[in-house]
Amino acid sequence: MSWTLALPEIVLSCAGMAILVLGVLARENAFRMASMFTVGAMVLAAVLVMAGVPGLGYSGMFAVDAFSGFVKLLILAAAILAVILSMDYIEQENLRRFEFPVLMLFATVGMMLMASAVNLMSLYLGVELMSLSIYVLAAFARDDLRSSEAGLKYFVLGALASGLLLYGISLVYGFAGTMSFGDLGRLLSDKDHASTGVTVGVVFIVAGLSFKISAVPFHMWTPDVYEGAPTPVTAFMGTAPKVAAMALLLRVLGGPFGHLLAQWQQLIVLVAIASMLLGSLAAIGQKNIKRLMAYSSIGHMGYALVGLAAGTPLGVKGVLIYLVTYVFMNAGAFACILAMRRRGRAVEGISDLAGLARTDLGLALWLAVFMFSMAGIPPFSGFWGKLFIFQAAVSQGMWALAVIGVLTSVIGAYYYIRIIKVMFFDDSAEAFDARPASLSVVAVAGGLFTVLFFTFAAPVEAAALAAAKAIFG
Repeated sequence: MSWTLALPEIVLSCAGMAILVLGVLARENAFRMASMFTVGAMVLAAVLVMAGVPGLGYSGMFAVDAFSGFVKLLILAAAILAVILSMDYIEQENLRRFEFPVLMLFATVGMMLMASAVNLMSLYLGVELMSLSIYVLAAFARDDLRSSEAGLKYFVLGALASGLLLYGISLVYGFAGTMSFGDLGRLLSDKDHASTGVTVGVVFIVAGLSFKISAVPFHMWTPDVYEGAPTPVTAFMGTAPKVAAMALLLRVLGGPFGHLLAQWQQLIVLVAIASMLLGSLAAIGQKNIKRLMAYSSIGHMGYALVGLAAGTPLGVKGVLIYLVTYVFMNAGAFACILAMRRRGRAVEGISDLAGLARTDLGLALWLAVFMFSMAGIPPFSGFWGKLFIFQAAVSQGMWALAVIGVLTSVIGAYYYIRIIKVMFFDDSAEAFDARPASLSVVAVAGGLFTVLFFTFAAPVEAAALAAAKAIFG
């Protein structure tokens, strides 16, 4: 039966509704209980994803294949890490409301729907379910002016992006007469059907999805929202939604619009170059570490787009491997940022890390690992992610794009290594408060993955290649 294809999403949706009821009944300790149930539901969903059987269901709008399975597992891993990161922070900031993990859960359902969408309508439903949940999460600290501002900015600009996406979908449907990815792929294989209207529609769809990955020039919301939102929400926004939106771009451009490569390739190249340049240059003057991570994420999405620009299974494989490395080093870095507390208050200045190696060597070492990895320095996972990306570009003769990527990596390394210099060589600042075990768990898990990635890169590469072939198959 086709409904079983969406069993992981159904389980998560039912769990979300059950947690809402239990939260109302429990009252005391409802937040901690809701968080634990959410993590349990996500683990169960991951097991169901791995046990899933490939197929096409719901009138051809929902697909389960190697690509969706790979992306869903990565989304669930990112979401689980974000929920764990939030547990102690939400209690420390006196934001204990059981709706918080439920919103994360429903956002995850939307992202998983995006990974399996093979119709423009199911694509839009997934994007909106994810977006509406994250709008509320960004403004969750409603008594904090910065959080309210972050939620409002993300909502207003997100509504604009949603309009662009919907307009693009309507153009494609109007000129092609179908919303099915399979039918679009067959129709557009004939150049006579690849009208200007369809091409314009594709541009609007790319614009709408580019907002979700904060690629230039749709990045303007990122620094303010990253800084203003509660830090666990920033960690969540910086990982899982980026994976889902990038996966959607891969499936849309590699599948139904794959035959229009010549039309969209230059657009992706320009967006990739602009994102890499802005991400590497704009972060240099930042003094707030969350804003620095915002510009860093813009740069990282630029690197990921290099693989998409190649327009080959090798390029898609490179993007997927890059996303795997990005999720774990980003989650680990945010675990370290969440540990930055003095006298019960969160601090976010890069200067607050001064002399950290002398007051908390373990935290300084893990943060150094993540900074080296983001800079693309071997043998850390970030190096291997960039290597696969640039290999895909070079294999297609896109030497200029690869060279720009390498040069912007060198520039970006400055602000990552500056953080390491502050931690190890500046005069000591006041020590941070004792950190909760949950932060140490995520930091160690992300750190070990980042350091040891080269020892198990082969199976990840094989899974990513199988996923890439599912799009181009």
